Amino acid sequence: MTSIAYAAEGAAGGGAAGGFASFIPLILIFVVFYFLLIRPQQKQAKQHQAYLSELKKGDRVVTKGGVYGEITGLTDGVLTLEIADNVRIKVARDAIAGPQVKEDAKSEAGGKDKKVKSSGS
Repeated sequence: MTSIAYAAEGAAGGGAAGGFASFIPLILIFVVFYFLLIRPQQKQAKQHQAYLSELKKGDRVVTKGGVYGEITGLTDGVLTLEIADNVRIKVARDAIAGPQVKEDAKSEAGGKDKKVKSSGS
């Protein structure tokens, strides 16, 4: 029975160096995830926060719910958007998704798709 105990102690001593080597792939995976996923997402969130802090009256924005409007009033946490003539709504500053994309760029892209579809039929 004593020979079994000696064998177990010898295996445990050699396993400590092998244990660190088994963590190297896990560490490399974490580094890859950090540079490919976590870091770009943090950078994008920081840019969005900077955009939200620089909002001013007259800016045309889109909310996360898809409502387009022009800022007519703002406070620390609430924006007033004019979405139609004399139609105003209040939304939280955090509900702003980004600036309103120019409609000319949208119509050009949409027009090209329609032409391709109609000519192919």
